[in-house]
Amino acid sequence: MDKAYAPDAVAEATGVSSAQIKAIAAELARVAFDEEIVIEQPWTDFKGETHDKMIGRPVSMHAMRGISAHSNGFQTCRAIHLLQILLGSIECPGGFRFKPPYPKPSTAHPAPGRITKAGEAASGPPLGYIHGPEDLLVDEAGHPLRIDKAYSWDAPFSAHGLMHMVISNAYAGDPYPVDVLFMYMANMSWNSSMNSGGVMEMLRAKDETGNYVIPKIIYSDAYSSEMVAFADLILPDTTYLERHDCISLLDRPICETDAVADSIRWPVVQPDRDVRGFQSVLLDLGARLGLPGMTNEDGSAKFADYADYMINHQRKPGIGPLAGFRGEKGDQSGRGEPNPDQIDRYIENGGFWMEEIPEEAKFYKHANTAYQDWAVEKGFFDAPQPVTFQLWLEPLAKFQLAAEGKGEFKAPDHVKDKIKAHFTPLPAWYAPYEGAALCQKAEAVYPYHAITQRPAAMYHSWGSQNAWLRQIHTHNPLYVPGPICDEVGLSDGDWAWVSSHHGRIKVQVSRMEAVNSRTLWTWNAIGKRRGAWALSADAPEAKKGFLLNHLIHELLPGSEDGLRMSNSDPITGQAAWYDLRVNIEKAEAGEGVTEPITGTQEGPQKASDIADGALRYGQEWSS
Repeated sequence: MDKAYAPDAVAEATGVSSAQIKAIAAELARVAFDEEIVIEQPWTDFKGETHDKMIGRPVSMHAMRGISAHSNGFQTCRAIHLLQILLGSIECPGGFRFKPPYPKPSTAHPAPGRITKAGEAASGPPLGYIHGPEDLLVDEAGHPLRIDKAYSWDAPFSAHGLMHMVISNAYAGDPYPVDVLFMYMANMSWNSSMNSGGVMEMLRAKDETGNYVIPKIIYSDAYSSEMVAFADLILPDTTYLERHDCISLLDRPICETDAVADSIRWPVVQPDRDVRGFQSVLLDLGARLGLPGMTNEDGSAKFADYADYMINHQRKPGIGPLAGFRGEKGDQSGRGEPNPDQIDRYIENGGFWMEEIPEEAKFYKHANTAYQDWAVEKGFFDAPQPVTFQLWLEPLAKFQLAAEGKGEFKAPDHVKDKIKAHFTPLPAWYAPYEGAALCQKAEAVYPYHAITQRPAAMYHSWGSQNAWLRQIHTHNPLYVPGPICDEVGLSDGDWAWVSSHHGRIKVQVSRMEAVNSRTLWTWNAIGKRRGAWALSADAPEAKKGFLLNHLIHELLPGSEDGLRMSNSDPITGQAAWYDLRVNIEKAEAGEGVTEPITGTQEGPQKASDIADGALRYGQEWSS
């Protein structure tokens, strides 16, 4: 191992002693190899070799946003996966398990679609996987083709896109100006954007002719959210209780490690206002525009609404949004012709469909012939796709060669150094960009980390106005570790100023012991802008709730020289929400109101429009 990763070398930076690091490593090895789990289940691997049992290494770890939402997140995740591979703890009893329809090799996924001419279909889907510079969505000069710069030299492997950069790039005209922004649900003027105050200024900004820099905005939402106030055209959506939805294997599956599953939502109440489900609206718009796939040969709409689409759309023959109850009799799963009674069958079954994976196929999915054959039967892919774990990634090596000026495709000057240093074929750690850009100032002036997490009830800023949930979380404190409270002189309920290199906010604090001693945190999206969500101007969401987003810039420090470098992982484009460095100090006694105050917005729905504003849900059950 590189000496830079030795326990003694990393102890100070991690805050974990060398002895503790060695103890954890020894424990992982002992449990993996001395306490193995054995299941007496024969299985055959993809090479045709038969094994009489399944051996498990009971060490499991899971990397999600806490790892990935850093500018070094991709390589850090890779390092974790490398450890799992070395321990043999992937897809085995007691280890990390894949959920259908995964695993799939990256080559089983399509490349992202290229748009070559307005009015023509893209060459593929908007998201996908690339395998080298030859797959980038850039023009002949190497400039990004997408407004978010996904799949460009700035963020080559951006399988999720860079939604957090869309408004900022459109405002800057980088890589080009736009005529219209069309957005759905994400509330990008508020809790889903870094630099929320700055983004709102971008949405208000006008050019020297008096016209908006971003000319037109179309937005769909079920609520009178912060983003609604900036829209020129609002497409009012339904709530989850008023429409059909599909939680599909083709999108974000709900499967278990031992079973394949999907589900639906269906209307249980009828809307009492002029709204339509957004999916149905998209299908209607597509038909009116004559888009292929949404129209029949005679130009008529191919689907009556989203429920019709859920049943009758086929991604390829026999494969549709829902995998259960397929075929004329509803007795097929995975593959099968559309079943006109499919949604009714789901409703009869509680909204869900699930099928167990055969016993001999439940483990080693990446290499298990039984699983691969079952996956083909269910339509996850059309031929077996065994996965070989790659320690050394050739696609990253291709980019390093391009940064060195070798090969047909050459990396632009502004990204060469980052690609050379950080697109290493073997996983390597490097310091997060924000702290590195601030250099010594980070430790001296901004010594703490701060993170924001999404509460389950408010994942996409939907639903927090549920009358019962408002009684639980009408505002969010900033949770501050005990040692920092003692250091700064803070007690429960005090108000404090939190500052970063970009901004300053005033918040109410709550002492917390069960947290990293150098990390502050809060819930995202509980705080609301005054006038939004049909809440009264003095609602606690607006007076005591707050966003950490005001402290986070979408560009890296040092981007003021005209070179706009996204505050993201350079490989994937993942927003580096968790790189934030802050300081905290006690605020003087005064009015208990969060800052900044971003003004009061006018929306189509106001608190005065809602009866007498009193909250009485559940009153009939009280005694």
